[in-house]
Amino acid sequence: MFSLLTEKLEDAFKKIRGLGKITESNIGDAMREIRLALLEADVDLKVTKDLIEAVKTKSMGEEVLRSVQPGQQIVKFFHDELVRVLGGGQSELDLGPPQRILVVGLNGAGKTTTSAKLANWLKKQGKRPLLIALDLYRPAAVKQLQVLGESLGVPVFAPAAGETDPVKCARHSLEWLQQQGGGVAIFDTAGRQEVDDALLDELKRVREVVQPRETLLVADAATGQQAVSVASKFNETIGITGLIMTKLDGDARGGALLSMRQVTNCPVKFTGSGEKVEALEVFHPDRMAQRILGMGDVVGLVEKAAEEIDEKEAMRMAKRLQEAKFDFNDFLAQLKFMKRLGPLEGLMGMIPGMSKLKGMGGVDESRMKHTEAIVLSMTKKERSTPSIINGSRRKRIADGSGRPVVEVNQLLKQFDMMKNMMTNKGMMQAMMGGMKGGGGMPGMPPGMGGGGMPGGMGGFGGRLPKSGGKFPRLGGGGGRRR
Repeated sequence: MFSLLTEKLEDAFKKIRGLGKITESNIGDAMREIRLALLEADVDLKVTKDLIEAVKTKSMGEEVLRSVQPGQQIVKFFHDELVRVLGGGQSELDLGPPQRILVVGLNGAGKTTTSAKLANWLKKQGKRPLLIALDLYRPAAVKQLQVLGESLGVPVFAPAAGETDPVKCARHSLEWLQQQGGGVAIFDTAGRQEVDDALLDELKRVREVVQPRETLLVADAATGQQAVSVASKFNETIGITGLIMTKLDGDARGGALLSMRQVTNCPVKFTGSGEKVEALEVFHPDRMAQRILGMGDVVGLVEKAAEEIDEKEAMRMAKRLQEAKFDFNDFLAQLKFMKRLGPLEGLMGMIPGMSKLKGMGGVDESRMKHTEAIVLSMTKKERSTPSIINGSRRKRIADGSGRPVVEVNQLLKQFDMMKNMMTNKGMMQAMMGGMKGGGGMPGMPPGMGGGGMPGGMGGFGGRLPKSGGKFPRLGGGGGRRR
């Protein structure tokens, strides 16, 4: 997500950061590079012009040109303008009565999956979601929503077999809602391959029946400027109250997200990355601006980790570390924890400076799978007592996992280094402080990087790259750059 844009912006800012004195000529050159980077990332032309003009105007101020660190100030101006373009503050979901959310969008944007993700998010907020299937055109759309609803334990309204009128179904669903005793209703509507008058007319009639509090457009980030034009058309015709950007993990440019808010004047309320029902995040403009600029989102990472951390398991791990016990069973538990947090590349984007590891062997999802295969090929005794793994055992483990012996040797070497670090008294105190503070993260396993000593967070292969300042502490005392 945004990897190409982040890389180009970092190159542009690197040049002005290194200058002791900033001139109008320097600023002009930097703004040209930034303008090209935004356009290549598929950001709308008008949005790009307005953003560059605003940053340039602020950067030409006398106090900037004469300041001690003018380059840093210009980066701050760009960050502030990015936040403004992305919507300023967080826009919360309106759940006032009637608690109804209409989900609209084109085919393939992920409306049905997003409806289920939204239901899952509402459950975590202590709400009672209900799903209503109004997509009567796409084959198996109703069944898909029923299956997702059943997996979440969420009631689903399904139209009668052979029903073809979504407006009629919408009326019947309102009767069903009354029978259910209330809750937050999510209406999954039909889409088309492209915006047409028939679709928009049908949605207008459905909207009149449903009278939703929120009308959310699900837009595929990977479609770039097409997503922006689709959003504009939907907004002009039926009126939308918010946007949900999906498939951010599949788009290295991300320009659509930067353009949507400005073009439609509608806030982005959620973003989706991945197929799992947990893969929905509340949109925070300031955090997204930091990620675009390669500054990471440590707060988001800690929040994500806090949702998955089992307090009893964390204290059990802390006790084992205190007793200098750390084996491959603990290691495997860490791997599973990492997988629950979501795609590795997405997590790396939340850690300051980690975007620089892309293409350097530092971010490799398959490496984690290979590591897990090696550990699972060990016997219970080998996992609990790694010291017994001799040459013949290494060969058997390699054959069982389908990986070369050299990878088994590398993992065992990394494991020893990680064990020494994890059972180190100073590291132990830092981890204990993090857990007592309510926000600490367990160390992350090696096997994800270039084979060096794990960094201050327990892994990612090698030292954490510098991000222009001290590495932020996680919670009450998580990681620090080593």
